[in-house]
Amino acid sequence: MTTFNKGDKVSVLDDNLHGVVLDVNGHQITVETSDGFVVKYTSHELIKILETSVLDLSIRSFNSADIKKQKEIPKRKSSVKVAVKGEIPPPEFDLHIEKLVKNHKSLSNFDILSIQAETAKRHIEFALRHRIPKIIFIHGVGEGILKAELDFMLNRYDNLIFRDADFRKYGVGATEITFKQKVK
Repeated sequence: MTTFNKGDKVSVLDDNLHGVVLDVNGHQITVETSDGFVVKYTSHELIKILETSVLDLSIRSFNSADIKKQKEIPKRKSSVKVAVKGEIPPPEFDLHIEKLVKNHKSLSNFDILSIQAETAKRHIEFALRHRIPKIIFIHGVGEGILKAELDFMLNRYDNLIFRDADFRKYGVGATEITFKQKVK
C-alpha cells in the first residue's frame, strides 16, 4: 500500500486528473488538482507520481519545439507510386496505447512507452521472419517521444530502411519500414 505525504504529486485512477496532496488524514487524502480544485479521495483512488522516473527525465530534456520546426521544413517531393491492381498494401500497426490495452489509464508513462516499444519490436521481428517487404507504424504526433523511441530502435537494425510514411494518407504521424530482402 502506498503512503502519501503532503506535497506528493498524484494522479487519479480511472480519471485524467493530476494534482498535489494538501492533507493526509488516514485513508482520506485531500488533493489540489492541476485545475485548482480541492477534492478528497481515498488512498485506493490515487497513484503517486514519481519524479525520478527515467521517462520523466527524458520528457524534460526533449525539445518539442525543435521537432515541430523540423516537421515544418518542406520535404522534397518523392515520385508518386501508383498501386498496381492486385497489389497488397503494407500492413498497418497502430501503436496508440488505447489500441493496445483495454485499461491504460492506470499505467505510468514509462509502462505505456514500454508496451508500445515491445509491440513494435514484435511486429518487426515477425516481418523479418516472414519476409514481409514493408510495414507501417502509426504512432501519432503528440510530443514525439514514441517516434524518437521507434527511430532509436529501428537504427539498431541493419536490414531495414525507415522513413516518414505517405504524408497524404498519414500526415506526420506514421513511419514506413522497408525490409531489405536477402537474395538467395
